[in-house]
Amino acid sequence: MSECLAIVMAAGKGTRMQSDLPKVLCRVCGRPMVDFVLDALTESGVKQMALVVGYRADEIRKILGQRSGIVFVEQQEQLGTGHAVMVCRDEIARHDGPVLVLAGDSPLTQSSSLTALLEDFQRDRPACILGTLRKENPHGLGRIVRDTAGNFEAIVEEKDATPEQRQINEVNMSTYVFDSRELLHALDQLDNDNQQGEYYITDCPGILKSEGKEVRALPVLKPCEALSVNTIEQLQIVESEMRRSALERQQA
Repeated sequence: MSECLAIVMAAGKGTRMQSDLPKVLCRVCGRPMVDFVLDALTESGVKQMALVVGYRADEIRKILGQRSGIVFVEQQEQLGTGHAVMVCRDEIARHDGPVLVLAGDSPLTQSSSLTALLEDFQRDRPACILGTLRKENPHGLGRIVRDTAGNFEAIVEEKDATPEQRQINEVNMSTYVFDSRELLHALDQLDNDNQQGEYYITDCPGILKSEGKEVRALPVLKPCEALSVNTIEQLQIVESEMRRSALERQQA
């Protein structure tokens, strides 16, 4: 299996977390939430990780610097998820193989899901694979639109979705595997022509698809992976889910 480079987006401030910490350092079950993401990457065999840092970057370096295989890449301005990946251009350019892009605020990321995505990439080497899941209540999430043959067609954000598209329950969870060269190419095409003036990694699959390259959406993520952390309430939900899962494992 080709070596994988993981890019973990971890530059944000936890504005809604009622904390002055970088969001990814907010604790879940006594540990920084990003620790669980890095553990899942390690368990899935990923040895190279680029951690994109920004707000209070030195504190993240101090806490995570002892972990092996991590380089820290600074995103001095937070100009969107696409920009977070752009600042890793040098790391991507030095890499020949799959690049896994994911968020550092998703502590319920499962190593089995990452492994499934990487194994699918190794079999056929598409330009991009999106890790998706089916969610009973997909409110607020980008929908995965497929063509009549069941192939990936587009990510449509809820605010842009038609009533029919809002009925779709397969959603995008910002977990991607890209071919390194195709990712660099897609980043070159990104623009920030939107109300927020930001660059979005969600645009990259569509760019590659529009050029006739193979983009897949695989619904291999587990329901718990829909639980990311943006608020204190969400952190409490994630912590409860972690404790429940740990109890189940002990009783198995």
